[in-house]
Amino acid sequence: MRFIDWLKPGIKVKRWIMLGILGILMIAFGLVEWIQHRFYSGYYIAFYVFLITVGLFILYLAVTQGMRSFIFLINKGYINVSLDSRKLESLIYEKRLLVKGPKVVVIGGGTGLSTMLRGLKHYTSNITAIVTVADDGGGSGDLREDLGILPPGDIRNCILALADTEPLMEELLQYRFKGGRLENQSFGNLFLAAMDGISSNFEEAVQKMSSVLAVTGKVLPVTLDNVILKAKLKNGAIVEGESKIAEGVFENKSPIDKVFLEPPNANALREAVIAIREADAIILGPGSLYTSIIPNLLVQDISVTLRRTKALKIYVSNIMTQPGETDNFGVEDHLKAIFKHGGEEIVDYVIVNSGKIDKKLEEKYLQDGQKLVDINKKQVEDMNVKVIEGNFVKIKNGFVRHDSEKLAAILIETIMEKKLLFDRKKIIEYFYLSERLKERKETKKS
Repeated sequence: MRFIDWLKPGIKVKRWIMLGILGILMIAFGLVEWIQHRFYSGYYIAFYVFLITVGLFILYLAVTQGMRSFIFLINKGYINVSLDSRKLESLIYEKRLLVKGPKVVVIGGGTGLSTMLRGLKHYTSNITAIVTVADDGGGSGDLREDLGILPPGDIRNCILALADTEPLMEELLQYRFKGGRLENQSFGNLFLAAMDGISSNFEEAVQKMSSVLAVTGKVLPVTLDNVILKAKLKNGAIVEGESKIAEGVFENKSPIDKVFLEPPNANALREAVIAIREADAIILGPGSLYTSIIPNLLVQDISVTLRRTKALKIYVSNIMTQPGETDNFGVEDHLKAIFKHGGEEIVDYVIVNSGKIDKKLEEKYLQDGQKLVDINKKQVEDMNVKVIEGNFVKIKNGFVRHDSEKLAAILIETIMEKKLLFDRKKIIEYFYLSERLKERKETKKS
């Protein structure tokens, strides 16, 4: 509807606008006179009170009748307002459902973590992602060196995974410059670096970026301290820097003995510790064992709180081994490394892939020194860890990845059956999730 159309007779909106203006003028006049001449007699004060009261009544009448006229114009077709009632109902229902979801904390970094988050956000909005800040390679490493900020790469990926944003916006934030001084730098990293520049600290910058992108849940750096990841190899050599560890393993021809942080007394983010304490379930991984998952456990308050929490603790094992980190590792070897660095009793269940890949792709991975992670069930069970198997393989652009939908579904089913079902206070959440799982399965079939 054009502006000139509002001036046509019979629209029945102009009169209420004018009446509303009259009401505002009466209120303003009454207040000004009352304040300026407060020593008037009681009759004058009563008159101005009456004037203000009438003004309020007129304003109320103008607003209510004006809204009626506006709705009448919509019904007559003069104003086009398109609302899909089914979509609106579905959206409200979905938001209510997600709020009722369990409190889930995920700990790690890298692409594996963000892949899992894309699936989990369909079942709960109570997600907290605690992300490592030990990365010092690629664009994140450059920004860390140039600007002195914490590495934004893994945090950016998690924010985008949980964001409710348009595909074009995600494509923009993931865009990497092809040349010049910004070559190979991600626009999302620069966006987060700019947010850091207008914020009091990196945590606030992450919160602001999350607000802009309408993130489901929270993304938190594990610490605000500027930490460096180092690895001690079996031969005693020390490799400094997360991005140099795999290279150091190959050069020394010696596997990793342990990894550690400098400084060793890094302070955990308080919100991260609280999230772990209050969680229904905590998920470690998937992701690089020594450079994405374990660095979080090296922050003392994180590992201590993990051991004390009553939450269900789940480790998602990688599908493939990683050269320089987990060569020839089985699931049991991954768990041994986690227990060595974070202490025992921080994993109750392990999610293991039982799916296979075709021979051609398997040979390609073998040429790069990678193979499917196998499992010695007896050794795992001897560690008091229960095994949950499933086919989670998804091939994307020629690479083996976790299927985010299948992984999220098995995680939610595990949380329901092993945690919520035995807690009378959480029984409503159990039924909400049960309904949600049915809906997701039906949607996938159709």
